[in-house]
Amino acid sequence: MTGELSHGDRFNEPVLHYLRTNFVWVMATDTVGQALARVQGSPVEGRIVYFYVVDEDRRLRGVVPTRRLLLSPPETPVAEIMEKKVVTLSAAATLLDACEFFTMHRLMALPVVDRERRMLGVIDVELYADEVSDLADRRLSDDIFQLIGVRLAKIRQASIPTAVRRRFPWLLCNVGGGLACALLASFYERVLTEVVILAMFIPVVLALAESVSIQSLTLTLQGHELRGFRWRKVLRAVWREAAVSMLLGLGCGAVVGLTAGVWQGASLVGLCIALGITLSVTTGAVLGLVVPTTLRALQRDPKPAAGPIVLAMTDVATLFYYLGVATLVLG
Repeated sequence: MTGELSHGDRFNEPVLHYLRTNFVWVMATDTVGQALARVQGSPVEGRIVYFYVVDEDRRLRGVVPTRRLLLSPPETPVAEIMEKKVVTLSAAATLLDACEFFTMHRLMALPVVDRERRMLGVIDVELYADEVSDLADRRLSDDIFQLIGVRLAKIRQASIPTAVRRRFPWLLCNVGGGLACALLASFYERVLTEVVILAMFIPVVLALAESVSIQSLTLTLQGHELRGFRWRKVLRAVWREAAVSMLLGLGCGAVVGLTAGVWQGASLVGLCIALGITLSVTTGAVLGLVVPTTLRALQRDPKPAAGPIVLAMTDVATLFYYLGVATLVLG
């Protein structure tokens, strides 16, 4: 089969079909001198980028960059100079998975391991470069890179403790945001005490702002910022998102504000609610675009971090606008 369909099918092929099994490995119990002797006796052809460190059962224990191995004293244990945290591909990975990992981690080679972390072989970056070149010829690069970007942050190989360790620090953003909101509310205790109606509508205002911010965040992660970072494109996207979200905020604010004003017979309070919703929804949407785009520009994976950061910042901004507007309007 030829054409676009055959190339798309190839991305679903197992990475084992592209494995190079004659890779360079050294023992975790070796010294640098013993490792170099082992390498010199290895019948390996082609470029050597990393020296993979294995144990007696050929389980991957670490990796040693070429420069570090060559410049270390011969008596130095390999275990002391190896990097223990190694990015690996599972034996069940596909060619698309390999391209994702090369895109995200910027490595020259990736080891492929089984469930017991036994080394099966190595995937070289040349495979990734060939696929990208092939995509350019078929004019499929935009679609594939978007697909890669959307799937980058999936934690396929992480254990439960590792997944918790990666995600928990970002949840502290929500904790910090909640504490900041509580502190902010204490500054406006007087207006909340005198105008109890404002407190009744805080959950509605927060829910609307958070919903729009998450919508914007989701669209951003699936869209333009994953295809490259350019300031002009970012500013254009921010302007568009601000315009759309402002109209959304005006619509939601008018409905909720009018309802509050008629229900409670307090037109000024309804105006405060409408203005607060408009400002908070607009800000939340812009944050949903700017935060993941900034993380991407800093070469950080935005998926585990952007959500908690956006929600925490949106909550604080929402209360600030809502209670600030109420204080100014109601005196």
